[in-house]
Amino acid sequence: MVLEKVKSIIAEQLGMSEDKITPETSLLGDLGADSLDLFQIVSNLEEEFNIEFAKDAIEQMKTIADAVTFIETNK
Repeated sequence: MVLEKVKSIIAEQLGMSEDKITPETSLLGDLGADSLDLFQIVSNLEEEFNIEFAKDAIEQMKTIADAVTFIETNK
């Protein structure tokens, strides 16, 4: 399941519980991730799902649901 794997990757990178991450969670606002965290999360997602995020796609991703939708439509 894509959502569960995305939550796992984000929780591991940010050192937090997966329970705090929902589809509506804001990547930057709610999680307190900085640009370096976001870069590492995207890199891990690219590796896990064997896809590549274009720069504009990353800029448009605001929530966990946005990331999941991108992955599901591009893998």
